[in-house]
Amino acid sequence: QVQLVESGGGSVQAGGSLRLSCAASGYTYCMGWFRQAPGKEREWVADIYTATGYTYYTDSVKGRFTISRDNAKNTVYLQMNSLKPEDTAMYYCAERSSGFCGTTSALWNYWGRGTQVTVSS
Repeated sequence: QVQLVESGGGSVQAGGSLRLSCAASGYTYCMGWFRQAPGKEREWVADIYTATGYTYYTDSVKGRFTISRDNAKNTVYLQMNSLKPEDTAMYYCAERSSGFCGTTSALWNYWGRGTQVTVSS
């Protein structure tokens, strides 16, 4: 069982930055960030293989968001720069225990409770 706790959400103006953190309680294989805006489906944002550091991003955040990990702290980060109003959502940290990380939320094993990000224009 892996427990995930997110932090770092908040409200910013467009063009601003936020850094999300996700602290994990146990061994992690692949860590990812998803987001869900009101009335929309949960959307994969980025992921990272914790052993190799390989990262993947959805097209809409490439060049603006950076996912990273600190294995000593068992923590994954999402640095979000040049934020846009369309980035407004609840952001969730997730862990997948084997295989390819993937973009399908149903295949991920553990989830945090989420942290709200609100970007105003």
